[in-house]
Amino acid sequence: MKLVPYRLAAEAGLVIVDEVNGFCTVGCGNLAPSAPDEQIARMVERTDVLARSFRAKKLPVLAFLDTHEPNKPEPPYPPHCIRGTGEENLVPELSWLEGDPDVVLIRKDCINGFVGAIEPATARGQHGLSHNKLVDWINLHRLEAVVTVGICTDICVMDFVSTLLSARNRGFAPTLRDIVVYEPACATYDLPRATAERLGLPATSAHPKWPAHHMGLYFMASRGAILANELAGL
Repeated sequence: MKLVPYRLAAEAGLVIVDEVNGFCTVGCGNLAPSAPDEQIARMVERTDVLARSFRAKKLPVLAFLDTHEPNKPEPPYPPHCIRGTGEENLVPELSWLEGDPDVVLIRKDCINGFVGAIEPATARGQHGLSHNKLVDWINLHRLEAVVTVGICTDICVMDFVSTLLSARNRGFAPTLRDIVVYEPACATYDLPRATAERLGLPATSAHPKWPAHHMGLYFMASRGAILANELAGL
C-alpha cells in the first residue's frame, strides 16, 4: 500500500465524512474521544485548511453528518449523534461550512454515506421512486475527481468510498475518474480489548486504532481508490 502525491483535476469536489462532535469532540457522547486525540485533531485541522482552499477556488464541498433519531439505534454501536443533542453537528472548526449556501450538507442515519444520500423523489407522479443527492451533486458539477476525508477510516469512510467506486464503475457518474482518499485528513478511534471488556463489551468490540486505520486504507486502495499524502493544484 502506497501513499502518493495527487494533482487535483480541474473539476474536483471535496467530501467530508462525519466530522461531527459525537465522533471528534472530547467527551461529547458515547463514541467521542475520552481524551484529546492527535490523529483526530490533525484530521480536523487538515480538513479545515482543505475545505477553505476548495471554497476559495469555488470548488464544490459536500459534508455528511451522522444523525440519528431518538430510540432508533444503529447496531452494533451504542446511541450516538442523536438529533438535538449537538453531537450530530459539525465540530466548531468546521461550523463555518453551514453558512456557505454552496456547501451541500447531508444528514445520514446509516454508516454508508452513499446509501444515506438516497431520498425519495417528491415530484408528483413519482411515488415510490428515489434519487441520490450525492450522485446528483457529482453530475451537476461534472466532477472528474472526488477527494474524501473524515472519520472513521475503516468504517464510514471505507464504506462510502467502496460504494462510490462501484457506482463509478457502473457509470452512474460519467465524468468521475478519480476517487481520492487524503490520508492526513482521515482518522479512526482506539478501543483496546482490555478497555472493551472492562466496559462490559464483547471482545469483538476491540478496535486498535492504527491496524484499523491501515486496514481501511488497504481495502479502499484494493478497490481502486487513490491514497494521497499530498494534494497539489489548490
